[in-house]
Amino acid sequence: MNIEALRYARAVSQTRSFSAAARAYGVTQPALSNGIARLEEEWGLKLFDRSPRGVRPTAHGARILPLVERALAALDSVGAEARRLADPAPESIRVGVSPLIGPDLVARVFAAARAPGGAAVVLREADREVLLAGLTAGELDVVLLPAVEPLPRFQHRVVHREPVVVVDPASTTTGTPLELASAVDASYILVPDTCGLTAFTIALFHDQGLPLRRYPGEASNVRVLEEWAGLGLGAALLPASKVSGAHVPCRPLVRSGRPVEIRYEAVWSGDTPLSADLGRLVSRLASPLAAAEQAPPDPPLRRTHGQ
Repeated sequence: MNIEALRYARAVSQTRSFSAAARAYGVTQPALSNGIARLEEEWGLKLFDRSPRGVRPTAHGARILPLVERALAALDSVGAEARRLADPAPESIRVGVSPLIGPDLVARVFAAARAPGGAAVVLREADREVLLAGLTAGELDVVLLPAVEPLPRFQHRVVHREPVVVVDPASTTTGTPLELASAVDASYILVPDTCGLTAFTIALFHDQGLPLRRYPGEASNVRVLEEWAGLGLGAALLPASKVSGAHVPCRPLVRSGRPVEIRYEAVWSGDTPLSADLGRLVSRLASPLAAAEQAPPDPPLRRTHGQ
């Protein structure tokens, strides 16, 4: 039984796409497809069905793929423990953060690291692809990113979420909630899709079957995006923590009365001597979110006149 073929099958199960799984692993799609085909031949059963709607597990796949996931997790744990014993973990954890990460989450990283049994933290801020390359090369131990696409090569867990606002000086009802369905009238300024904000914006409108009108130009980063929107060149979606001050004209974005939120996840490799330390750090980061999800939901926001 080929271990890489098992990892390919897990990646396809997570991404629901052979091409996305191949990109995540840095292999060609034929290589990934052939690996899964050999696994299916060895087991005498088919794992996935392909259709114009995407890739779905077969009835057999739905039963065996969770077992594959658990087996790979156990195998990774064995390898990580062996490396930890052979090469004790360093005293610091190298954390990469996306430019979209707000100061509150960064502060939580340091607080979690200072907990008993924690380690010192060394921060590096960079765009998404740079962070993932650093993680793959072993130059970073864990990265914090917007959760905008599956990352099957790594372990990941959502650790934070925050509301999204619309920056739009043309709005006459600044501060009041704006329904997503009513937000389609504006022209939106975007940034290069290096931090994940553009992917989030596109997916938000696309998943609801709504058109996204784009400003013909492009801002270089999130700060310029806010400045241009403030000048009236167009509207912009921003995480609330990235709005620079109370003077910025913005409205909370809601969907069916509930706040639209962007989620952030910690991403790390289970194949490292630091695996246990990273797991503890991520659990501490995620604990406020887990507590919030167990609390009773807030009532929907009341719509205001003019939405």
